[in-house]
Amino acid sequence: MSRIAYVDGFYRRLSEPHIYVEDRGYQFSDGIYEVCLVVDGQYWDEAGHMARLRRSLEGLDIPFQMSSASLKIIMREVLRRNRLRDALVYMQISRGVAPRDHPFPDKPTLPVMVMTVKPYSLAANDALAQKGIKIVTMPDIRWGRVDIKSISLLPNALAKQEAKSKKAYEAWLLKENKITEGSSSNAWIINASGSLVTRPLSNEILGGITRESVLKAVTSLGLKVEERAFTYEEALEAKEAFITSASSLVMPVTHIDDQQIGDGQAGPQTLKLRDAYKQVARPS
Repeated sequence: MSRIAYVDGFYRRLSEPHIYVEDRGYQFSDGIYEVCLVVDGQYWDEAGHMARLRRSLEGLDIPFQMSSASLKIIMREVLRRNRLRDALVYMQISRGVAPRDHPFPDKPTLPVMVMTVKPYSLAANDALAQKGIKIVTMPDIRWGRVDIKSISLLPNALAKQEAKSKKAYEAWLLKENKITEGSSSNAWIINASGSLVTRPLSNEILGGITRESVLKAVTSLGLKVEERAFTYEEALEAKEAFITSASSLVMPVTHIDDQQIGDGQAGPQTLKLRDAYKQVARPS
C-alpha cells in the first residue's frame, strides 16, 4: 500500500516530491509539530494535543489560520486514505516559504502543513510494557524553550541515537544532576515513600499530553504526587520508574545506566497506572 501524506493542501504519495527548498521549516527548523495516537479509529487525548499545537504556534508567532474543525477533517482523511485504524499521526507546521534570511519575512508567509501517519500496535506496546525498558542518561544540551514543541530536535535525536547505540529504549537528560525529561518523553519515579514524582511544568520540559492524563488518572490509585525535580541518585534508588508519551503511553523502566530499578521488573504501580491512563485517554 502506498503511504499517503497531506502536504500543503494536497494528498500525495510519500514517493512524490513535495517541499520547496526555501521552506523555513527545512532551512531553519522554523516550525512546530504534534504527534497523536489513534487506536481503533479513535484519537486518544485529542483535545490536549490540539491545544498544545495551538500553544506551540503562538510560542513561535506562526499565524496558522486553519480552524480546529478543518484540521480534524484532514486528520481523519489521512487515516482513511492510508486505510489505518491504529496509527501515529504526525503533524508539522512551518512558517512557510520565503527567500532564505534569518529574520522572519517582512511579507507574511502562509504556513505550510504536512501530515503523515504510520501503523501502530497497541498489543506490541502492551507486551513491551510487561517487560519494561532500559534507559541511559546524558547531559541536557537543548535550547531554553523546550516547552514549545518545535521541530528543532537535533539534540533529542543525538540523545536517542546514543540510547540506541547502548541498546536502550530512551535517554533521560540531566541538568545540574537533576533529570529534566526523556529525549521524547516525560520522566517519572515512585520513591521509597510511595510518592509519584515528576518535574513541574516550566520552560525546561515539554508539557506532555500523556503526562496531563496520567496526573488525572493518579487519583484512582490513591498515589501522592510531588511535582518537583528529582536527582539522578533519587532515580537510581526509586522503587519504580517510568516514562510517558503518546507513543509509549505509560512505560515501565527497569534499568537506568545498567543499574536495576526496584526488583528489575515492570513496577506493579506503574502497570496499574498504565491501565488507569488508558481509561482517561481513550474517548468515552
